[in-house]
Amino acid sequence: MSEAAFLRARRPEHKQQRREAILAAARELALRSGVREVSLGGVAAAVGLAKSNLARYFATREEIYLELAAQEWHDWERAVLDRLAPSSGPGAVVDVLADTLAERPLFCDLLSHSSTQLEHNVTVEAARAFKLTAIGVTARLGRAVARVCPHFTEDEARELVGSAAALASLLYPAANPPPVLAELYASDPEIAVACLPFVPTIKRMLMALAAGLPTLR
Repeated sequence: MSEAAFLRARRPEHKQQRREAILAAARELALRSGVREVSLGGVAAAVGLAKSNLARYFATREEIYLELAAQEWHDWERAVLDRLAPSSGPGAVVDVLADTLAERPLFCDLLSHSSTQLEHNVTVEAARAFKLTAIGVTARLGRAVARVCPHFTEDEARELVGSAAALASLLYPAANPPPVLAELYASDPEIAVACLPFVPTIKRMLMALAAGLPTLR
């Protein structure tokens, strides 16, 4: 889309379309090369805008990806709710949480950068909107998990859900190393033990948490 077309956007619905085009371009770039490697200039170029004009829609690169992260939280919520079965046991709940995270590499990548990068250099309003999304999704999923799995209280279920997202933010980068580390792991089996497999590791950790939470009542 040309920059002139962007500049002609005056009506609210047109501006929203432009925002969605920017988010779509940022999503595609992140899926291709990882969130860390995408610059504001790269996003601007992908949608045919000067960086200065991108600020009409998003103040910073971080705000773009913080909004994408909020969208990914909602997408994860829908996926988990779709898969939770009535009368699920702790193991089934853990499987749903872990598998739906594994199927969302962009969400995991965004989670891994949220506290270290994306929550910096943003407005208070953008930070508030993101935090309310994450808190709201975690709370709603906690209530859903507690309904289908009486093994947990609602607070315990909410903690399990929040821990799943937190573990994903730590384990995803370790399981998907940069090229230098991937080469090192391939050549040195002793060091390769640091490359943890994502799904088995997060399931094991969540099962340990699921077993331990009721004992702390």
